[in-house]
Amino acid sequence: MAGEWRRDEWGEIATLEYGKSLRDYRSESGRYRVYGTNGPIGWHEEPLCTHPGVIVGRKGAYRGIHYSPGQFFVIDTAFYLEPKQEMALRWAYYCLLTYDINGMDSGSAIPSTSREAFYRLPVRVPPFKEQQAIACILGALDDKIELNRKMNRTLEDIARAIFKSWFVDFLPVRANMARTQTGDPARANPAGQQPPLPAPQSEAARQAGGLKPEIAGLFPDSFEDSELGEIPKGWLASNVGTHFRLTMGQSPPGSTYNEVGEGMPFYQGRTDFGFRYPTRRVFCTAPTRFAEPGDALVSVRAPVGDVNMANERCAVGRGVAAIRHCSGSRSFTYYSMHHLGDHFSKFEAEGTVFGCINKADFKRLPFTVPSPEALTAFDRVVSPLDDRIETSETQIAILAVLRDTLLPNLISGELRVPEAERIAGRCL
Repeated sequence: MAGEWRRDEWGEIATLEYGKSLRDYRSESGRYRVYGTNGPIGWHEEPLCTHPGVIVGRKGAYRGIHYSPGQFFVIDTAFYLEPKQEMALRWAYYCLLTYDINGMDSGSAIPSTSREAFYRLPVRVPPFKEQQAIACILGALDDKIELNRKMNRTLEDIARAIFKSWFVDFLPVRANMARTQTGDPARANPAGQQPPLPAPQSEAARQAGGLKPEIAGLFPDSFEDSELGEIPKGWLASNVGTHFRLTMGQSPPGSTYNEVGEGMPFYQGRTDFGFRYPTRRVFCTAPTRFAEPGDALVSVRAPVGDVNMANERCAVGRGVAAIRHCSGSRSFTYYSMHHLGDHFSKFEAEGTVFGCINKADFKRLPFTVPSPEALTAFDRVVSPLDDRIETSETQIAILAVLRDTLLPNLISGELRVPEAERIAGRCL
């Protein structure tokens, strides 16, 4: 199979076309994706490239390779690939991922990709149908990863909305109050009803989003004044330090860090954080402060207040705090930290001052203490959503490793398509 491939240079099979300057691309919606040197940056109503294609970063210290499945616009910090012959553009995308684009510097004051150097790059070109097959295998893995990510974001949105409804806006209490005042559930003030949640993606999510009568009965039907303002009757106005176990990170000697996997995963700050779980980058052979699985990880240095969750025992440096509610609930802890964002923002940098929060200030952050029954009900409703997210994130990691393993072997022709299909099929 690989013997049918021909050797060529990129300049013989494609050109790099310049993007165009655009002012109004920073909108949150539009018909066509806008790409810059590092990927999607906004939307626009008109495309520059009228077919799916590959975007190649042109300017900047880091210049990426990106793929658009539909028509798109490219600003003047990037190129887009225009084929000179029949080509599966998604194959071209995966092929270009195997090159060091950032090494092709034009030598100008601002690091930029040299088109001349790009055109001289050697490339092994398989027949068109094989290009399609390679792109199909790798694309299926990427599509599954993206589908899982979208589902996880939806599940987390649902969980956050439930937390906000119960413990921030106190909507179950307001609904109970309205029913008490009217004596008729059907006449309850609509403003007191639970707000619409993000569109769920499964029956389990739809069930989790509802407020069943047995749960509503766990909330009071009136409020009382407190030092934190109006709170549900019987709940307490308190602070984080009284109800959470807090561990501030501490950085051991730099000589104990490594990137080869010796020791314990070590997280130092926001740069280690991902969508929900941190990304392993550094390990430590002499850790001093630890987070346990299920602890919330909070960045305590700029930007203050970003939140992840530990999915394994790990070490934390001075840019990270590990925290857990005294009940042990990972879900209640995680979403509680997310909804302290306004309080964390007060510790952000001003001018040249480096933003940070110390242990004493962290412990003083306000916290409204719900009834144990309400907290237990929340855990019962939301924990299954968090379980699904965790399982899905694990699958994403497995799929990403498989894709990264198959990619160079498929692009080089060392691995045949049928064998790659069998390998990928076990995970799809």
